[in-house]
Amino acid sequence: MIPPAMAARDWLVPDWPTPPGVQAVCTARAGGVSEAPYASLNLGRHVGDMPARVAENRRRLAQALGARPVFLEQVHGTEAVTLGARTPDGLAADAGVTTETGVACTIMVADCLPLLLASADGRVVGAAHAGWRGLANGVFAATLARFVAVASAEYTDSAIKTGANDVLAWLGPCIGPGAFEVGQDVWDAFVARQPQAAAHFQSQRPGKYLADLPALARMQLQALGITRVFGNDSSAAWCTVSQPSRFFSHRRDGVSGRMAACIWRTGA
Repeated sequence: MIPPAMAARDWLVPDWPTPPGVQAVCTARAGGVSEAPYASLNLGRHVGDMPARVAENRRRLAQALGARPVFLEQVHGTEAVTLGARTPDGLAADAGVTTETGVACTIMVADCLPLLLASADGRVVGAAHAGWRGLANGVFAATLARFVAVASAEYTDSAIKTGANDVLAWLGPCIGPGAFEVGQDVWDAFVARQPQAAAHFQSQRPGKYLADLPALARMQLQALGITRVFGNDSSAAWCTVSQPSRFFSHRRDGVSGRMAACIWRTGA
């Protein structure tokens, strides 16, 4: 059941078969104090919003989660880090993994794709930020590698040796395939590594394509052995660009707030 406070804000709560001790959510625009063009629950400090308003929005997020969201300085790279209660905000990385309770792996988005991960036994959780650069360059592989390393180091009986059947994945809202026009460089970046990626680009005119970011993500997860994937299926309901009242979108608005996808362990 969606907690009333999250339902009132129109937040997305993943529908996936995680154990009871794993909680996850992706925020939407509503529920904060920021004013246009950041109205209202902008969680990004780097977009030009007033710092005091962002601080209040982050406080409200933490209160709703009942956990501490750890915010990264996302750089469209592939670095994945281990998070804990003492981890400061602002680490330069695009993914975080934790085994600790009360620590929320947190990814900010406004068109990029958030990935949430949970081990089938609920003892390890993680989150990754995937714009096209990070996805093409292997942020998912780096995140899974960190995920497996943390599980193996923390639990001597860890069954998480590969992605197959051991890890659940959820893809959040992002720019949809009808809105994500990209150039030849993006096509080249994906197809050079995985030729089958070409199936997820629709040619518009010479050197221009519509890219299906969620489909590219699912393709990569499948290649990593992660077959239990939930959430964004590339349908219009998940597109940030086409829903201005619900989602922030940098591609649509230019100046935009940031939403957050969070996953944490409660210890239940």
